[in-house]
Amino acid sequence: MSTRTFLLPDLGEGLTEAELVTWLVAVGDEIRVDQPVAEVETAKSLVEVPSPFAGTVAQLHGEAGQTLDVGRPLISVAPAGTGLGATESAASAPAPGRSDPDGEAYRQEEKAGSGNVLIGYGTPGGHAVARRTRRPRTAAAGPVAAPVTSAPPAPVLAVVPDLPAEAPRCISPLVRKLARENGVRLADLTGSGANGLILRSDVEAALSRAGSSEKAEPAAAPATPGIQAAPAGSDPRTGLAVASRTPVKGLRKTVAANLTASRASIPEATVWVDVDATALLELRADLKRRHPDNTPGLMAFLARFVLAGLAKFPELNARFDPATEDADGGASITAYDGVNLGFAAQTDRGLVVPSIRRADTMNARGLDAEIRRLTASARDGKATPAELTSGTFTLNNYGVFGVDGSAAIINYPESAILGIGRIIDKPWVVDGELAVRKMTELTLVFDHRICDGGTAGGFLRYVADAIENPGSVLADL
Repeated sequence: MSTRTFLLPDLGEGLTEAELVTWLVAVGDEIRVDQPVAEVETAKSLVEVPSPFAGTVAQLHGEAGQTLDVGRPLISVAPAGTGLGATESAASAPAPGRSDPDGEAYRQEEKAGSGNVLIGYGTPGGHAVARRTRRPRTAAAGPVAAPVTSAPPAPVLAVVPDLPAEAPRCISPLVRKLARENGVRLADLTGSGANGLILRSDVEAALSRAGSSEKAEPAAAPATPGIQAAPAGSDPRTGLAVASRTPVKGLRKTVAANLTASRASIPEATVWVDVDATALLELRADLKRRHPDNTPGLMAFLARFVLAGLAKFPELNARFDPATEDADGGASITAYDGVNLGFAAQTDRGLVVPSIRRADTMNARGLDAEIRRLTASARDGKATPAELTSGTFTLNNYGVFGVDGSAAIINYPESAILGIGRIIDKPWVVDGELAVRKMTELTLVFDHRICDGGTAGGFLRYVADAIENPGSVLADL
């Protein structure tokens, strides 16, 4: 049985590339079917890639930090207990005395598959019937004139030089990210943690050593009297030294593309209002006293008010399609039967917007459970592409950053985003008298092609009234 090469599979959702974060195996390791061999980061999530083959790792096609295209070689696996020099092409001819170069070992390997699937790729498992695609064979005109070993070796794709005998011991994505962004090779570090585990302090120590060893280069002589040339390694426009250059890729690349598309194509407008949230906070505090273990968070109540507002003003739960031609040859507006409520979540990888599917069918407790689940999943890098791209309206609680308001950018291709500022004590007139109340600011940014200011203002006023009189609104939900 010859060495087989596993190609980076289709990751779905239109993604065509992924960044190789770290190898989970090294050349020479024995692996089993469905064992994770690499951790890759797409524009939307961090996933482990399982191997469909069992055997000995013969070659790793890439290095940590490298961007790989879908369909390119990822890992080559040789049969267990064999040498690592044979390749699929070099072993294409059957060995003497054998008619099936794939062999019984591969059939047994297929039967052992667990059925794990990575977005369209996986191995058969249980009692499922295994399907294999054999490589095409050319019928020989006569007996083989020379043994296979006499044939020139086939070229090997994407050979990685100086592969380490063992993968760096680093399990923290934050540590790997810190090393990657600062050009530190984890393979060059000796971990100070248990069993040689590489810690954040090890990467920071390496950066400190690199910084102390750098010496300032002398400035070049002026090329023109009165004009001093910029030192080597400096920015030509400002003359300042360049501290770092960070490639825009992965999640940041997707965020940049979406925000650019939003600003370039959506004629947005903004409305805002100050809201007295005292009654809502008092209601939740009372529920907390009576049900300490089963009280929804404040975000869940706000989400429920937003969903009720979208039921009354469904124009904001829609999408403008300039490229979609209707019967008259013009643009169209796509309205949805249901709401996938997105909410902004800050993670170590950047800002992401997971969405609660069919949020309009959930009560406050159901919304609270989904918000907590999706937030944890997004921060762990495990949110699926579908969870990060299927929203129809976004709720953004930027008050957690200690700010009162923000002219947010609409999460393209949606049509509106509602922002909530921090809740703080402010003087407010109640029944003709000045009082200290818990105040917040709501800001709605909307696509003016979808609706006019009357609709946007009506929606915003409805949500504000729900916050100020939560008891009456919740009774109707």
